[in-house]
Amino acid sequence: MQLNNGRSIRQALAVATCTLLGTAPQSGHAADNAENWRVDGSILYYSEQDRVTVIEPVVFARRTFADDSALTLRLVYDSMTGASANGATLTNAPQTFTSPSGTSTYTTPANQTPLHQFSDQRVALAAEWEKPVNRMRRYVYGATISTENDYQSFGLSTTLLQDFNDKLSTFTAGLAGSYDLVQPIGGVPTPMQLLSTVVPSSGGDEGGDGGGKGKASLDGIVGFTQVLTRRLLTQFNYSIGYASGYLTDPYKVLSVVNATGATVDYRYESRPDTRIRQSLYWKTVYHLPHDVVHFSYRHYWDDWGVSADTVDLHYRLELWKGSYLQPHVRYATQNAADFYIHSLLNTNPAPVHASADYRLGDLVTTTVGLKFGLPVGKSSELSLRVESMTQSGNSHPADAIGIQKGFDLFPTIHSSIAQLTYTGRF
Repeated sequence: MQLNNGRSIRQALAVATCTLLGTAPQSGHAADNAENWRVDGSILYYSEQDRVTVIEPVVFARRTFADDSALTLRLVYDSMTGASANGATLTNAPQTFTSPSGTSTYTTPANQTPLHQFSDQRVALAAEWEKPVNRMRRYVYGATISTENDYQSFGLSTTLLQDFNDKLSTFTAGLAGSYDLVQPIGGVPTPMQLLSTVVPSSGGDEGGDGGGKGKASLDGIVGFTQVLTRRLLTQFNYSIGYASGYLTDPYKVLSVVNATGATVDYRYESRPDTRIRQSLYWKTVYHLPHDVVHFSYRHYWDDWGVSADTVDLHYRLELWKGSYLQPHVRYATQNAADFYIHSLLNTNPAPVHASADYRLGDLVTTTVGLKFGLPVGKSSELSLRVESMTQSGNSHPADAIGIQKGFDLFPTIHSSIAQLTYTGRF
């Protein structure tokens, strides 16, 4: 199911892709021309305490040809199991939730965060063709496709990389479009519908809109990278994206409470059907006599009212014979969307848009980690990355009502990450 962490991973991959689009080609480009193949294989393990677990193997292969053109292929497989918060608030009584079709239910014990159990697999394939026009200009054309139980995505992209100033400066411009089809298990729920009014489907667990809903996205990026000195490189990117269509999470609900804070019903969430996202990104790399420092800052904002700031720092400490240690620290803050609300009062009319999805709320995320790299032979490397991530929000929001004030409404989420990677050149 396309729940919390499935979509989070997809967004992380999208951010990584945008970052790569804006990366200057000076680093490693000449090395790629000297070989035929570069192959990377990695396996990622991600686990949220008492929630979701993800295992993600990735295979990356890049072939460079005599005319400096290159073909890049990437294959990703995700296996996701566990539970995801469904948006409902804690309460002092057991809670039962109904699928959009009305044919299946699940129950959460009293005084516990309501979690929806799920299991899903995703397969994604991406391909890029890099074609030089001349010594100073290259184009990159890309295509992606991914599929899982309830979500399919198709995308195309094109990027221009223009060098000048004796290849010390690079201008980047990229455009990417995608179309996604959302087909929730049990059908697409009616936004803001009360769960108590869901009528069981006579056709099995395919009620609601069994045909699914689509959404389209268009993203652009412009960037500039400059080698300032032989030790210092800096990069600036501006990104903008527009999405239209079904942007609601079909598995999220909101609690409807009375004046005492007791839950009396639930509504399916509703989000706007368009979204404009923008971000500014700055990265600088400084090569010390032996070590390397990577620092980046990203500011994000959108027309849903969400804004976020992220600071990221890597320090590569060179050890013996090409091995290294790389400590990592990342700190991110986010403010809530305009329509984010913890719960709905039953005496108020239902709003047009509302969501209790904590990913749209006020968040503070801290990540610390360490990576160890070890050369294998003359042209290969084996590395291991381990990280710990902590995510916290507003445990006692101002809009808490009655008995809600006695609960921790945003328990801190602790996650563990480990990734083993092999890189080989042939």
